[in-house]
Amino acid sequence: MTKRIEEALRPGKKRKSPGEKVFSAIVAVFLICSCLLVIYPIYYMFICSISDGYAVTRGEVWLYPKGINLKAYQIALTYQSVMRSFRNSLQYTVVGTAIATILTALCAYPLSRKDMYGRGVFTFIITFTMFFDSGLVANYMVVSSLHLKNTIWAMVLPGAISVWYMIIMRTGFQSIPDALHESAYLDGANDLVIFWKIILPLSKATMATIVLFYAVGLWNAYIPGLLYMDDSTKYPLQLLLRNIVMSSSAAGNSATSVAADTAALGKNIKYAVIFITTLPILVVYPFAQKYFVKGAMVGSVKG
Repeated sequence: MTKRIEEALRPGKKRKSPGEKVFSAIVAVFLICSCLLVIYPIYYMFICSISDGYAVTRGEVWLYPKGINLKAYQIALTYQSVMRSFRNSLQYTVVGTAIATILTALCAYPLSRKDMYGRGVFTFIITFTMFFDSGLVANYMVVSSLHLKNTIWAMVLPGAISVWYMIIMRTGFQSIPDALHESAYLDGANDLVIFWKIILPLSKATMATIVLFYAVGLWNAYIPGLLYMDDSTKYPLQLLLRNIVMSSSAAGNSATSVAADTAALGKNIKYAVIFITTLPILVVYPFAQKYFVKGAMVGSVKG
């Protein structure tokens, strides 16, 4: 009896019961299957992009590449339309993320202050727009009447503030103790100084999460480009990718001649462009993951 008590009190690994072992095994199998479901489509795109075009067309590529060929990447990376659209998407993402994050923070901070007059009314009005939108026709008319078509502002301004992201950021600001505000006021700081030197430095996780949300959304967006861009030189990469997939061509108007000269590479080029489009997000996300998890949890704890 004494020996069992000593073993129970002794620090170290606790032995799992048979039921716990079975449960852990089931969870492990489930997580492995979930990871495979997420990773395999990306892996499949990559092996198809570097395989022989005829093998991809016949459906022979599914586990490993056949007849490795990198010519699809040479065409995709050297073709003018693809690189131009890549630069456009990068510009739209960087500028749009900066504008959206700044405006969202400026909107979230006053709504996080309990002493703001009319806080509930403003919150209701802003939240109302999250459930009832004006629609594509009204948005198109506004953008067109302001002469924003075929400009970068048509891509970044209509969706500059997401109400849901603003609520997450407001909740993160509310988690900061009021004592910090009061002590700053006593030292003579105004709201702008408090916001810039206290609130933002203490909200790095929340800010990183919102930046990631906005960046992914802007990078993957093609509907604004489809609606507001008539000039093919202003197309974002996602819209060009959509045109490639829909028209079975490499890129743009002259892509048909490229596809005709390299008929066997048609599918390879599609998969190569898709993989190039996905790669920036795959590279950035692992570095922002810790902030993403921490910032997302802020919005789920306190309302």
